[in-house]
Amino acid sequence: MRTVDLSIATWRKSSYSNQDGGACVEVSGDFAAVVPVRDSKNPHGPVLAFGAPGWASFVSAVKDGALGA
Repeated sequence: MRTVDLSIATWRKSSYSNQDGGACVEVSGDFAAVVPVRDSKNPHGPVLAFGAPGWASFVSAVKDGALGA
């Protein structure tokens, strides 16, 4: 297992986030091989790291509506 230094991560919040603290995520695009993802309401909590190709496929499927409502 490889360790990723998240102290250098720049996080961006989902465009679906709002001031009411909806169920949103933050992602970092600072790493070539992995995409760290965390809960925007708990920025010091756990982080999930997805392989970049898998994350790209997931985002494409969401944009295409392939995952349903």
